[in-house]
Order: sequence, then C-alpha cells, then structure tokens
Amino acid sequence: MSVDCNNEMTALALKIKQWGQELGFQQVGIADADLSTAETHLNHWLDKNFHGNMDYMQRHGNKRSRPALLQPGTIRIISVRMDYLPETSPAITKALDDPYSAYISRYALGRDYHKLLRQRLQKLANRIQDNHGSFGYRAFVDSAPVLEKAIAEKAGLGWIGKHSNLINRKAGSWFFLGEIYTDLPLSVDAPSTAHCGDCTACLTICPTQAIVAPYQVDARRCISYLTIELHGSIPESLRPLIGNRIYGCDDCQIICPWNRFARLTDEQDFKPRHRLDTQQLLAVFAWTEADFLAKTEGSAIRRIGYERWLRNIAVALGNAPTSPELLSALAAQYNHPSALVKEHVEWALSLHRQKMVTPM
Repeated sequence: MSVDCNNEMTALALKIKQWGQELGFQQVGIADADLSTAETHLNHWLDKNFHGNMDYMQRHGNKRSRPALLQPGTIRIISVRMDYLPETSPAITKALDDPYSAYISRYALGRDYHKLLRQRLQKLANRIQDNHGSFGYRAFVDSAPVLEKAIAEKAGLGWIGKHSNLINRKAGSWFFLGEIYTDLPLSVDAPSTAHCGDCTACLTICPTQAIVAPYQVDARRCISYLTIELHGSIPESLRPLIGNRIYGCDDCQIICPWNRFARLTDEQDFKPRHRLDTQQLLAVFAWTEADFLAKTEGSAIRRIGYERWLRNIAVALGNAPTSPELLSALAAQYNHPSALVKEHVEWALSLHRQKMVTPM
C-alpha cells in the first residue's frame, strides 16, 4: 500500500469513528480479518458439545471464523457497540429478588435491537460510500455466522470476560455489538487486553453454574439458553435454579465489578415497553396468545413464541412461594393443549404439593 493510500485509509478510519458516534454508537473500532485464535477456541467449545441444540453454531463451517468466506473480499471489520442498560442496578436487583416478578433480561425490554442497529450500520455504510465512493461491504447484527465478541476484542472495544461477554473498562458490558465487513484497507486499532484479574464473581454467582471454567460457558446449563434457545423440555434438575427468570439471565453482568462504569442508555427504543420491567408472573401467565403477540410486537421476546413463553413462566411459578392465586393460575392451564406447557405446569403443581405437605 502506498503512503498516500495509507494516509487516506487512516483519515477515513477516523471519519468512520466520528460518523459512528454521530449515529448513536458509543464506540467504533476496526479490526483485521484474522480470527484464527478465536477459531481454535470455538472448535474446542463445539468439540465439548457446549453449544447444546444450537446446531447453527457449527452448520456454517469456517464461515464464522473466516470472514472472507462469508463476505468475499473482506479484509477489515468495523465493529460498533451501543449501550442498552435501561435502569439502575437497584431496580434490576429489586425485580430479580421478588419471586413473583417476571424477570426478563434487560436487553429485551424494549425494541428488538437487531433492527435498530442494522439501520444505523446501513446509515454508516452510506456515509462511507458518499465520502469514499463505492466499496464492498455487508452489515451484521447477530444475524449471521459472525464471531462478534472476538471481532470487537480485536477492534479494541473491550475484552472477553470470564463469563464470555465483552467488557469495556469505561462502560462495563451492558451493550450490543454490530459489524460491517468491508474490503477497504482501513487502519486497524490495537486489540484490547484482559482485565478480569483474579475475579471469579461471575462463576460463583451463575445460578446453574453454567460457567464451568474461566472463559468457558456450557450453554446447556445457561438460563439464557434454557429459556430462549431450547425448544423442548427444560431439564428438571435445572428448573429450580432458574428462579423467576422467564427470558434470559443477567446475573453475571449484575455482579461484574466493571459494570459500576455502565451508563444508562439514551435510546428511547431500548426503554421498557408494556411495563415488561415490572410485570408479575401471574399477570403474564394470564396473557392470551393475542396478548403475547401484541405486547411483544417489535421485541426480541417474540422469537420464543407463546408456547415457550408459558413454559418458562410455569417453571418460575413452580419456584415461587405457594399462594391460592398461584395454584389457581396453574390449575387453569393444567389441560393446556400443548404437551410442552402441560408438562411444565404439572411439574410446578407437583412442586407446590410437596411444599404444602413437607413440614417447615
């Protein structure tokens, strides 16, 4: 590359970061396309079958770790992050500590992030094209075989913590990631270095002990996997450990000391809809399918469907303190046409019967 071209790409990289911040991204970084180290880690994870039923993690072969196979010509990746934290830590803890509260992972309380980030990435690509001319690119937001956290780490946005989430020294981990694969030879940023030190708080706090070792998560035990990715029956041994979490889990982020630097989002689209941050289990268990579809419109929650929504809530109700109202709600769904829902309702009722006959 000539000196003039190198200078041009350095200047363009700086402009891209400025444009990204103007579009609402909190940080923009640029990485090369060599993900060989991440590929090794991914293959070891897959070999241990830690991906569970997420067959898509291996379906695309090396496309996930070799960007040019996914988007021909890719030599650089523009990585962005956007804060989504909608409320303070005390509010989150209050909801998690209330056994009758329907706890939903805080990333899913507002509008589906996929659409918002993708639109912003497209606007960023348009600005690059307007400034530089036509170029090859493709934008991604958790929608294709992309190693987004490994890319973000290489681009200097943060390091992958022991819980496998990306952590930023100045912003914690409550943020979304997105990427633009490109054929532009942009100047790259220095990769982030790890700063977890001796801390093992996330390993200790995990309700199901899914973080089996530092930097190793067995998805088959992870509550996010169990309540979102898993289509069938939740293993009985793990149900009591799920507590009141009906969609995802935030425990490893809540406990992370770096999240004392996290900032509340300014994005209105990420603010809670339909009081999803304060809903009670009995209230959401009473939703009809039409209610569910209406109140999760434009939300990431809708992807699990009404059946798994009821499955998850039945488990949470099984874990809640016994009350006449709770027993009545479960009994009303005892003959639900879905075998999946019925199984979990029966389990919850059985658990409460045991509680009522077992002396305290």
